[in-house]
Amino acid sequence: MAAGEDLVTVDLPHLTVGVGTCYDLRFPELFRGLVDAGAQAFVVPAGWPARRRAHWTLLARARAVENQAYVLACGTAGTHAGIEQAGHSLVVDPWGEVSRRRAPARRSCASRSTPVGSPRPARSSRP
Repeated sequence: MAAGEDLVTVDLPHLTVGVGTCYDLRFPELFRGLVDAGAQAFVVPAGWPARRRAHWTLLARARAVENQAYVLACGTAGTHAGIEQAGHSLVVDPWGEVSRRRAPARRSCASRSTPVGSPRPARSSRP
């Protein structure tokens, strides 16, 4: 794996998704660039250590609020290279509310069975 230089978005039928990874969550400028490229939601797969789980949740919520976008934060569970992982996959709405959360488990995933929808209502009601 190597660092990339391009912002990645994926056009789905009703939504444009920006893609980031683990450490990217610490850089708000990257996510602002994804919004400028049309992203309405972000998918962030990550391997955060369990001892920094609070950072994982806080940063996922911050990226949602400051960009008025959904964040689908997919956290690795179990251990990796001998380090316990945080797990705790999240679905965060544009208001920063965690609408789905999945505690760590080997075979578990946070999901949302209703359509995500557009973040436009949140974006249009904020200055």
